[in-house]
Amino acid sequence: MTVTTTDHSPAADHSPAAASVPAPRGPLSAGLFAALASSGQAPPDAGGAAVADPYGEDLHLALYVLYELHYRGFTDVAEDREWDPALMPLRRALEERFLDALRADVPAGRTTDEAFGELLVESTDHGDSIAHHLEHHGELWQIREYAALRSLYHLKEADPHTWVIPRLRGRAKAGMVAIEYDEFGAGRAENIHAQLFAELMADLGLDTRYGHYVEAAPACALAVVNVMTLFGLHRALRGALVGHFACVEVTSSPGSRRLAAAMRRTGAGPAAERFYAEHVEADAVHEQVVRREVIGGLLTDEPHLEPEVAFGADATVHLEGRLASHLLTAWRDGRSALRQG
Repeated sequence: MTVTTTDHSPAADHSPAAASVPAPRGPLSAGLFAALASSGQAPPDAGGAAVADPYGEDLHLALYVLYELHYRGFTDVAEDREWDPALMPLRRALEERFLDALRADVPAGRTTDEAFGELLVESTDHGDSIAHHLEHHGELWQIREYAALRSLYHLKEADPHTWVIPRLRGRAKAGMVAIEYDEFGAGRAENIHAQLFAELMADLGLDTRYGHYVEAAPACALAVVNVMTLFGLHRALRGALVGHFACVEVTSSPGSRRLAAAMRRTGAGPAAERFYAEHVEADAVHEQVVRREVIGGLLTDEPHLEPEVAFGADATVHLEGRLASHLLTAWRDGRSALRQG
């Protein structure tokens, strides 16, 4: 799939129209999509999910579509399928397969100091950094591919993290709400970060419709999005969601500074540069709030969640590393990182 120039306006992001269910990528997604198209069709047996590749295309597309029923849904799926009991065994099996793989692949039992201490020091080895590559070597077509893939999250930026708010209290809740208030534009619709990203996409000539680029997204890009909803939908994973959120905020400012420079160097456009420039300043403040108030408040109330907070951060680093490896390998070979066909 190629990223083509369109004439969609940034306002299209806020259209009530939902996307259509994408093409399947294997037996799990094919069976699920058939079940979504007809309430009389049973979804695939959960046993198939238990042996699927936990980072594979089929599992992550199926999970992505199930999760999107909780956001804007799909034009060809009835809204009341969101919590259809017939779909829950499959969703739970997909989640367990993914979560088990994450727990096996990241360090266990770490403290928050161990997890975040590594994130607070920017590595001098930039070989696996997407932001560094785009800042110094990236071409405009690579920036457009990066934005297309990131749009699957950024056009609903902060939404998955709001699920943790009712599960927090005191300092943690107050700090989380303060940060989310900024993410949602501090009361001004034109400053909602999802809207700013739609304007970035418009500068780059991309289609700004919500979920438009799911067909182009490989499994490693879908996994980065899916993990937020996985953590968000389960109260038992509230510590992991806080860890994920904190990881994003701690690493955002230096990465955004590099990406703003990349937009400037390649002439991507003022709105493209503005999105990342906005995050440099805002997320430098958010980093302090999330570490002191959100994590600090949560662990004061529930100290047993510390390993889960560290796990959420480590899982985020792990999945971002998989995505970075995929993108940089393709780009350094001079080829597209998007799914083809």
